[in-house]
Amino acid sequence: MLLKSLRDRLSPSLVVVFALAYCICTTSARAETWGEKLGYPAGKKVLILHADDIGMCYEANEAAKNYLKAGHIQSAALMVPCPWYNEMANWYIENPDYDLGLHLALTSEWKWYRWGPVAERSKVPGLIDNEGYLWRSVPSVVLAAKPAEIEEEIRAQINRAIARGTKPSHIDTHMGTLYARPDYTKVYLKVAEEFRIPAMVVEPTPKVMEKFKKQGYPVSEAGNKLLAEYKLPKLDDFWAAPEDKTYEGKREKFFELVRSLDPGITEIIFHPSVATEGLKHITGSWQQRIWEAQMFSDPAVHAFFEREGILFTNWKEMMRRFDKK
Repeated sequence: MLLKSLRDRLSPSLVVVFALAYCICTTSARAETWGEKLGYPAGKKVLILHADDIGMCYEANEAAKNYLKAGHIQSAALMVPCPWYNEMANWYIENPDYDLGLHLALTSEWKWYRWGPVAERSKVPGLIDNEGYLWRSVPSVVLAAKPAEIEEEIRAQINRAIARGTKPSHIDTHMGTLYARPDYTKVYLKVAEEFRIPAMVVEPTPKVMEKFKKQGYPVSEAGNKLLAEYKLPKLDDFWAAPEDKTYEGKREKFFELVRSLDPGITEIIFHPSVATEGLKHITGSWQQRIWEAQMFSDPAVHAFFEREGILFTNWKEMMRRFDKK
């Protein structure tokens, strides 16, 4: 409307000048994505396909190794308190160029397959349920654990990884526990900056925060302020691979998700596992996990990425670019 009104009153040459100035001003007013800040082309979708829950069990480890070696995914995160963490940590020592972080675990949710804290138990009593394991649910942690106990445990997990000879590429949060309370988030970000290990943090734009709010996350002004002040690189968006009742339906929902993304860096998490009878007795989500171990090695998925012009990155590359800024 503004340009139409001016076109009716000004000479054609002045309209062109004004239009160019208007476009420049409105473009510069748009905030840079983290993709642009880190040197990726403007307007491009940059993905991190990220495998969660690695180290939880043998089946998850095998899937992650296969994917990383084939170059089908860019990143994965290990759960230090879990029974198969040590095996995957040793593999990381032998394969240090891959992008492996820590999936900081403050819950132990499965019915029979459980784990406890890494920190000395006397220092984290609020994290331990009446069976001696980490709590099964995030609300249980929120009601029982103090921020000092949260900090003690996440430091213990990071320090154990470093003591084994690995340098985590990033840290994130199992079941979202570290975003359940602003005082938990505060210690999470403080520890990330102290160790200079980037945390999984999404830039708190209104659009992204509204999405998280609709998904049931406890979005708050205090939490957003912490994210905005965080000093290490961030994501522009974050999603989990969608579920479905069939493999084909799951794959199509994934395609729809990628098509809907805005430009910038988006992490999409999934939980790949190889198929075994044991996996079926660990988690009720075993079928989705098996399909996720199939999907990202699917030639149709690779062809889709190529058609869509998708770029890929990982946390190590993001940090390298950030340090060069």
